[in-house]
Amino acid sequence: MKLSSLCIRCLIDKQEERIRSIEGENKKAAYMKEVAGIIGSADSEASAPFLVYKINSVYKRYFGAFPDYEREKEEFNSMMLSMEQELEEGIRMGGSKEEMLSNALNYARTANYIDYGTMNQVSRDELLQLLNKASEEELEEGTFHMFQKDLQSGGKLVYLTDNCGEIVADKLLIKILKEQYPDLHIKVIVRGTAVLNDATMEDARAVGLTEIAEVIGNGSGIAGTQISYLSEEARQAISEADVIISKGQGNFETIHGCGLNIYYLFLCKCEWFTRQFDMERLKGVFINEITVC
Repeated sequence: MKLSSLCIRCLIDKQEERIRSIEGENKKAAYMKEVAGIIGSADSEASAPFLVYKINSVYKRYFGAFPDYEREKEEFNSMMLSMEQELEEGIRMGGSKEEMLSNALNYARTANYIDYGTMNQVSRDELLQLLNKASEEELEEGTFHMFQKDLQSGGKLVYLTDNCGEIVADKLLIKILKEQYPDLHIKVIVRGTAVLNDATMEDARAVGLTEIAEVIGNGSGIAGTQISYLSEEARQAISEADVIISKGQGNFETIHGCGLNIYYLFLCKCEWFTRQFDMERLKGVFINEITVC
């Protein structure tokens, strides 16, 4: 996805916020000049997650390793696991197969709130409020029916995950998909190395995702799915997929435009996305690659 002026401003602002409390104005000014240079010299097709990946290497050179998100990852994995049975009951309360699938998609989409890459603050209380209303949300009818039709054909489905905690809701959606479409082979792809609070193989094991589906790492530390930076295994899985579910804004930013049969599922959490999809902040998107504006 091409960078917008809003994305460029956001990238600059977030890097300045990141170093604001660090001592040494000369070093900070030099760092910000390099950041501006990376953005200014970027290819026209460069995405924000890819540029952040490049900027991170510069940050490490100037300031050393930055804080990880292990505590936050464990916190939200544990929180969502403690709610797993309740969430599954909410999904199955729909009764019909169509209602259960719709509910599962809504819960998985709502859990995309747990994002330390785009959110200034991730609130447990706000997450709970959003989850409590998830079953009341609606999916775009045409996209939902197209999705069901694609699933009925069987074949291979690749599920691109995003954040920790969120992957518990992903697990429940995958569970429903396996029940309703037993001929569908599902492969889940997580990040290859730790980045922000994104899910890795370690997290997939921690929440039991590896117990219900085949899970692989993508070989990359980019907070998205930058195809040219993926492992051969992940690239092949994506290219051979009949259907792809892509969670989160970062995955959308990096893979949108590839022309594959992708269903994007995420919350609008920043100004560019709310403008792009003409939606309020924290409202959900469920769209197919061929219908994206």
